[in-house]
Amino acid sequence: MITETVNAVIILVKGILIGFAVSAPMGPIGVLCVQKTINKGRFVGFVSGLGAASADSVYAIIAVFSLGFLQKFFTDNQFILQIVGICVLLFLGIKIFTTNQTKQIRKRARKKHSGVLEDFISVFFLTLSNPLTIIFFGASIAALGIFEYKHTFLTQVIIVLGVFLGASFWWFLLTGFVNLFRHKFRLKQLWWMNKISGGIIIILTLIAAVGMYLSGN
Repeated sequence: MITETVNAVIILVKGILIGFAVSAPMGPIGVLCVQKTINKGRFVGFVSGLGAASADSVYAIIAVFSLGFLQKFFTDNQFILQIVGICVLLFLGIKIFTTNQTKQIRKRARKKHSGVLEDFISVFFLTLSNPLTIIFFGASIAALGIFEYKHTFLTQVIIVLGVFLGASFWWFLLTGFVNLFRHKFRLKQLWWMNKISGGIIIILTLIAAVGMYLSGN
């Protein structure tokens, strides 16, 4: 009993490490959550991060439970999903770059937390549009030797739970750190932050598009 408990804790910790590692690289999703934290507050930024964590958990479920039909769907439609993700990210980058935050801040003063669910859903599907994430999970699970332990339904659930907790912890830390400096930003600085955030998202998305094109040739 004690051995099983220890193994469960070890598996949970490894799952947390995987979730943290997959979220930590500052790609377009990270920049987007930072921008939302600065413009809308920590709560909205964190909820947006939870959208990414939830999408990562979906891929963890696919990797851990080896759902063949879903793996086939994502593999067969990988190119289309990547195209959709790139188009949406480009749209978001341009929108952030061109948005007048002065007007939006005044609107939020009257309705502070509007659109939280929309932020969660949009980031969830944006993160889900990168099916290559499943390869990361598969490689990480193999590298950490998680299935050296007894392979049961419970261990699979623990891994997925760990991934979600690890990813959520990263977004909690990131949005908390950004929020410390949020109130030091004046409207002019927020305007520049939007230009920078939008520009970074556009550049990273274009780099991803070029990488996808080169890998296909």
